[in-house]
Amino acid sequence: MAFLAINSQRSLYNMQKTQLEFEKTIIVSRCTALQRQMGYLAEQAPEDYAETPQYKQLEQMEMYYTTRQEALENQIQFLNEAMNSFKTLANNNMKSSATINLGSGG
Repeated sequence: MAFLAINSQRSLYNMQKTQLEFEKTIIVSRCTALQRQMGYLAEQAPEDYAETPQYKQLEQMEMYYTTRQEALENQIQFLNEAMNSFKTLANNNMKSSATINLGSGG
């Protein structure tokens, strides 16, 4: 019975991980678009393009998305470690259960 509870929790973590990976993909895409816009401004604007309000806003947005991406990567890593722990726990539980069933003859 414990095996089912452990496996259910592991499946929930896997769903959460998938959702976080999807969110990370979106954020990476947004960062790429921001970098393109920043490059375009650098090509089109005067020498002090980095001081323009539009460029500064893009820089701040890029910093936000980069920070968010790092946070997502940390959460994904945590879920991977938790899922591995649950996998080990489930395997040990199954071995223990099989040993008990063999030992009791039933």
